[in-house]
Formats: sequence, structure tokens, C-alpha cells
Amino acid sequence: MSTMTSAATSEPVLFESGHVEQVHDVQFDYYGRRLATCSSDRTIKVFDTAGEHTVELSHLIGHEGPVWQVTWAHPKFGSLLASCSLDHKVIIWKETQEAQWVQAYCSPVHTASVNGVAFAPHELGLMLAAASSDGTISVLTYQAGQGWGSSKIPNAHPLGATAVSWAPAAPAGSLIAAKGPGQPESRFASSGADNTVKIWRYAQKSGEWQQDGPTLVGHTDWVRDVAWAPSLGLPKSMIASAGQDGKVLIWTESRDTPGQWTPTLLQDFKAPVWRVSWSITGGTLAVSDSQGSVTLWKEGLDGHWQQLSS
Repeated sequence: MSTMTSAATSEPVLFESGHVEQVHDVQFDYYGRRLATCSSDRTIKVFDTAGEHTVELSHLIGHEGPVWQVTWAHPKFGSLLASCSLDHKVIIWKETQEAQWVQAYCSPVHTASVNGVAFAPHELGLMLAAASSDGTISVLTYQAGQGWGSSKIPNAHPLGATAVSWAPAAPAGSLIAAKGPGQPESRFASSGADNTVKIWRYAQKSGEWQQDGPTLVGHTDWVRDVAWAPSLGLPKSMIASAGQDGKVLIWTESRDTPGQWTPTLLQDFKAPVWRVSWSITGGTLAVSDSQGSVTLWKEGLDGHWQQLSS
């Protein structure tokens, strides 16, 4: 059984996912009309959620281990879905006709569990970042006529990388700046079993991904997840990180001090925190912990974070 929330009623909606083992991730597509789920049963399912009832459309089989995460590409690239698994693989699935999917790419670049995947903002082109327990992060890039190519960040998190999250393409504050948005920004955040968060930027001159600024240190145990907030022109960038130590930290970078990140403790949940996820506007943060609780948080005008009542 899986749970999602109805936008019309804000009430939880239960539906039978059909997975026979634990569900690890649930992701809506760009339009919010389809839902992808993945499970320890090694499969991925795609559901139609546009009507009154949730209807299973597709059942994707290809992984040889538990599937940890799924992510949708922007629809300008067609109907693409990426998944990652304990089997060391990243698979990119392409819908060739309605409810018919094929493997467009199966990544051979990692030597251990791939724990997180995320497509880049569409302004950067068709790119996917993947975090692995082998300590590396790979960035897969599609070029027309050439197919998928990959580059790797070695020793990104030597004890293992757990998650990746892309920065908005528009730099913080650029949408309200006199000069306008300017060039899209190629940055993403990663988290790891080394208790840290790191920022990576694509260097045009070298053609390589390089660490951008200092390593962000604030957790005392594994950082399980990291999520970069949509900025919508705000004069600052924000990243949320979730720790095995029970803490959620909000890291803030001001437009006036690029590369300097200031941490704020959102809450010590006294239990490992698995996931953090921002609303589409970046104004609300959802936190899920190992005790099965999901809480919503919003930053007040005074800069303090407050839990929203259920």
C-alpha cells in the first residue's frame, strides 16, 4: 500500500502499489499526472493519477537488486525516467509509445550500489547525476547523434556518496537583477557517508566537474539526503541536508557571499532522517524520518523555521 496526497482535499489517498516488498521512492512527473514507484522487489511501476482512481500503466523490469530512487526528465526531452539500484546500475527508460518502455541506457560506470539519481534542469541539456557507494559521482550527458556519455568525479565522498540534487539553473537573485537571468548555472550538491555535503560546479575551461567552495561540515553521522531548494529569484540559495544523526540542517548561501554557506539547525528529530524534499516554490520543506513520520516546515519572516500543523 502506498500513500500520496490529493491536491484538491489535502487528504492522504491510499492506493495499492502492487509491489511485493518495501517501496523506496515515489515521484510525480512534470505535469503531476503520472507517478513512478520503485521497490526492493527490483521493479518500477508507472501509474496514471489524473483520474479519480490510480491506475497502473507499466511494470518495468531490468534491475537485479533493490531499486532505491527514480527521477523524471523534463518533458521537452520526451518521456524519460531514470532509476538506480543496489545492482550498481543506472537505467534510463524511454517511453516509445503509450505505456511501452525500453531501456535507452544502462550505465556501466559504477562498481557499487547507486544510491541517488537526479536529472539536471532542462536549461542545461539532458544530463543526469548519480551518487554511488563506490565514492564517486557520475554525470551522464546525452548528445544528439552520439548518445549517452559519462564523466566521473572520483573520490567525491570516499566512504560513499548517498544523494545528489541540482541547483536551479537561474542563479540566486538573477531573476530580479537589473541584468536579467544571464547564463544558466551548472551546480549540484551531494551528500555522503563521510558526514559531509559538497557543492560541485562545471568548469567550462577544463571541461570537468570541480568542488565549488569548502566542504560543508555540520553532521556527526552519515548525511542520508540532500535537497537544493528552488530559488524563484530569491537573493539566496538554500540546501537541506538530512542526517543519520537525526538532524536536518538548512545551508544558506547569500548572493553577496558566493561560496560561503551558513548552517541553521531545523530540528533534531532524535532518530535518523531519510529524506528531505522541497515544495515546487521552495517555500515548504518535507522531512521523513526512520520512525515513519513526515513533517512540513516553513521559514518565518524572522528566519526561524516553524513546523506546519497537520
